[in-house]
Amino acid sequence: MILYGMIDSGNCYKPRLLMAKLGLVFTNVEVSSHTGETRKADYVAKNPNAMVPLLELDDGRRLAESNAILLYLAEGTRFLPADRYERGLAYQWLFFEQYSHEPYIAVRKALLTFPERARDATPERLAVTLERGNKALGVMNKYLENNAYFAGGAYSVADIALYAYTHTAEQGGFQLDAYPAVADWLSRVEADPGHVPMEWLP
Repeated sequence: MILYGMIDSGNCYKPRLLMAKLGLVFTNVEVSSHTGETRKADYVAKNPNAMVPLLELDDGRRLAESNAILLYLAEGTRFLPADRYERGLAYQWLFFEQYSHEPYIAVRKALLTFPERARDATPERLAVTLERGNKALGVMNKYLENNAYFAGGAYSVADIALYAYTHTAEQGGFQLDAYPAVADWLSRVEADPGHVPMEWLP
């Protein structure tokens, strides 16, 4: 398998983390949006949406969108709950991550740390991303006060998806010590067997 992605992208870290845990052999190919590589014709031919990550299977078929890749890789493993309701919870949190979490926590970090995004870092946008990112962290914290993980009692793709950008949220100006249940959960995620850091490559 080939995984096209960026080393500093949380969305690209998600499949790398799961693949490491599953012991899957794959080739990582760096395709950076910072330099415009995702918009070059040869890459757009692979993914018309011109984004990473993109997983290319052994038979040449391709799958885009980080959480779709997680679900595909997790099928039949401990990372996707067998129980129907718990699996529904995993889907719920995957949608939450992409709709209510990533657009604010990840985007605010990008605005503050990627030079090419600096022109978009207006006071208004920074204020909105801070407010809505803190709302997402508050929702997570409330849930984690009574639950060890996001989809039932065990670590799953929901935890991988939410961990990817939450563990670097302070780089976007979010104060994780204000969310103690989230901080405890981050420690549990990092203690799960086979964990690798964001910088890990095969």
